[in-house]
Amino acid sequence: MKRRTLLQAGSIVLTLGAAELARGATIMTVRVWPAPEYSRVTIESDASLVTKQLFVPSPPRLAVDIEGITLNPALKELVAKVQADDPNIAGIRVGQFTPTVVRLVVDLKHAIRPQVFSLSPVAAYQHRLVLDLYPVNEVDPLEALIAERLTDNAKAAAATPPKPAASSDPLDALIAQHTQRPASSPVVPGTAIAQNAPKTGATRTDSTGASGSNGTKVPLPTSPTTPTTERLIIIALDPGHGGEDPGAIGPGGTKEKDVVLKLAHLLRERINNASVNGNAMRAYLTRDADFFVPLGTRVQKARRVQADLFVSLHADAFFTPDPQGASVFALSQGGASSSAARWMAAKENKADLIGGLNVKAKDATVQRALLDMSTTAQINDSLKLGSNLLGEIKRVGKLHKPKVEQAAFAVLKAPDIPSVLVEAAFISNPSEEIKLNSEDYQNQLADALMRGIESYFAKNPPLARNRTTS
Repeated sequence: MKRRTLLQAGSIVLTLGAAELARGATIMTVRVWPAPEYSRVTIESDASLVTKQLFVPSPPRLAVDIEGITLNPALKELVAKVQADDPNIAGIRVGQFTPTVVRLVVDLKHAIRPQVFSLSPVAAYQHRLVLDLYPVNEVDPLEALIAERLTDNAKAAAATPPKPAASSDPLDALIAQHTQRPASSPVVPGTAIAQNAPKTGATRTDSTGASGSNGTKVPLPTSPTTPTTERLIIIALDPGHGGEDPGAIGPGGTKEKDVVLKLAHLLRERINNASVNGNAMRAYLTRDADFFVPLGTRVQKARRVQADLFVSLHADAFFTPDPQGASVFALSQGGASSSAARWMAAKENKADLIGGLNVKAKDATVQRALLDMSTTAQINDSLKLGSNLLGEIKRVGKLHKPKVEQAAFAVLKAPDIPSVLVEAAFISNPSEEIKLNSEDYQNQLADALMRGIESYFAKNPPLARNRTTS
């Protein structure tokens, strides 16, 4: 009797196991993250998915077969989640290809380099199947910044009232020649012509080296076709987290990735309207929308545009709601300046795991090598920048630490760019969460950061490096 009971129990276990295998994975939710740099499709399930994919170049589309599942409402939602202005995805189709295979077809707007990979459960996520769709023809971010500057120059020129066109009538020209006053000759700004000029034929010189008819030297006209070159001062702004990685979440539900992106937009406005010693400033955002950017890629993007400074924007969080105040961090080649700084760096460096990094990507090794490079000069300049920022932030809010802290933040490891990480406030503190959502405080904080950047450049002028803009 006992043996029969054991056999029956074993049969029940085998039956449950077979049912579980037959059921396969269940799709929990789907997400689409559009961005000019790449679009991401995420399919989250309660078990790992087995897939096969095929890319068809003409017309461009990606077909993914998901094995061992049936079409459910969550998966059908993918069709409606594609936005009309998605830079890369034209549409998504899903269907039950065979009784045990669901086929997903992503119609694309242009040629792409697809990456399809799986992520193990981490943080609040279960198993994820990720489709990253990178455009084959990428936009050069530095060229985009220069083009933006040229557009601004063209708008300024268009807003300037045009000079009256010269008359084509010979009589009009003759009258104008006889009625024109000699004193109307152009003069170099900052120089003055004596009211009682000597009439002895003596030549009075100025810095232009050109002589007028009365012996007075006047400036040579500038050729309108002469190309001009200006020094673009580029500030890389790095809104932390994004896309699959929300960052810290406040007690009221505020997401770190949202508030730091808004802060970056406000700071960009100020930077783009400023200059350093007459040279225009331009802000470059490592992400300009809600999408995930790996830590190493953030560093690479800043180097690609030859940024003069790198400012990573974050909102701190802790296990308890008590801590408050802003902090600024720089890189450390050795140990962290405090246990809190070490803990903070470890937490921020996990962003790749949560955001979803394809560790099999070809450039992963290159990214890791880049993140191992740092220089003493970069760290010293970063500390100076951080001190200037802290000095201005304390005028608009509380500081968590009065000095720049140091730790091994992966995102600060550009070897040739002064780089800091700003924790604007503790989003885990209810009162500071309210401040981070306040438009007034966001503007005050953006003003403070702008003043800190300007004060840094006042003491540390940018290196002489030209970028042709026209």
